[in-house]
Amino acid sequence: MREIDLYAILEVSRDASAAEIKKAYRKLAMKYHPDRNPGDKAAEEKFKEIQRAYDILSDEAKRAAYDRYGMAGVDPKAAAAAGAGARGFDDFASSFGDIFEDFFGGGSTRRSRTQVYRGADLRFHLEITLEEAAHGATKTIRVPSYETCSTCAGSGAKPGTQPRTCPTCGGMGQVRMQQGFFSIQQTCPDCHGTGTIIAHPCPECRGAGRIRQHKTLEVKIPAGIDSGMRLRQSGYGEPGINGGPPGDLYVEIHVKPHPIFQRDGDDLHCEMPISIVTAALGGEIEIPTLDGVARLKIPPETQTGQVFRLRGKGIKNVRHHGYGDLYCHVVVETPVNLTDRQKELLREFEAIGREHHERQQPKSKSWLDRVREFFSAGDDDNGADKE
Repeated sequence: MREIDLYAILEVSRDASAAEIKKAYRKLAMKYHPDRNPGDKAAEEKFKEIQRAYDILSDEAKRAAYDRYGMAGVDPKAAAAAGAGARGFDDFASSFGDIFEDFFGGGSTRRSRTQVYRGADLRFHLEITLEEAAHGATKTIRVPSYETCSTCAGSGAKPGTQPRTCPTCGGMGQVRMQQGFFSIQQTCPDCHGTGTIIAHPCPECRGAGRIRQHKTLEVKIPAGIDSGMRLRQSGYGEPGINGGPPGDLYVEIHVKPHPIFQRDGDDLHCEMPISIVTAALGGEIEIPTLDGVARLKIPPETQTGQVFRLRGKGIKNVRHHGYGDLYCHVVVETPVNLTDRQKELLREFEAIGREHHERQQPKSKSWLDRVREFFSAGDDDNGADKE
């Protein structure tokens, strides 16, 4: 009896690649498909031959056996019957669906009996102090999450029972609907993609296979971290489904407002109140920093708004070894709750100052000069209008 030549059926050479075999199969399957040749028995038989040839040659193990032993290497009964046992159109819906999966992105999930899903990522908001952000810290947090149920070991079934294969999808987690020439695959409506049905749910997790609880872990805060930055804790998210990998935990940092310092990147800013006497005569004051106390010399005649920089007294950069600076903004403080004697001395001081007003208060003189020029210009404009 004549040996069946599967390569000839697909019209390819014996050294054709897998891609060439698939391309030829697509072309011939479209040509001889029963929907395109209604009532043509010859076309239907040809279509079955093409389907059978592709089933063997698209499988590496079957193709190797066929190349070495012929049809006897893949199906002795079929060899004896000269290829009379084609599987029919129902099996075509399963294999031919691969073509449309390639076209429309279906992938190969049809072949897996259950769907495996990665666990969901979790987010945790962690509030820390500016000192902890500057120097680094280790924080212990409790994160709400789902853990694999210890009673049923994640199966979801009551101890002593097992989930059974879903009869609707046969354990594949998906069902295929044939609509004319097209094959559409969708999640099984009965098992929701798991491939199994739980007849007797676990009393602890109620069939979910996992329970909600809190887990405690330590998070290392690197020095220099800032608000809005996230720390990734790999594998500390929710557990996967059907053996999938767990998700990740993202710890989002929020730095509390500080009573003294305001942060700007790696730099710090603070207000530095000084007395009128210190501002006028100069002196030395103590400045708080995140590393302790620093002493700062105030030169005579210091004005409100002047800024003094302390190099390296800011925040360490989270990515390298550099440090920011500390900027001290001077605020000359007006004394309050004065005694009668203090008021008397200030009036005396004011009277003496009038003799040297222009030299000792240059900003005041400049401002008064601009005011006079403003009103003088207004008088000139008014005079010009009158004739």
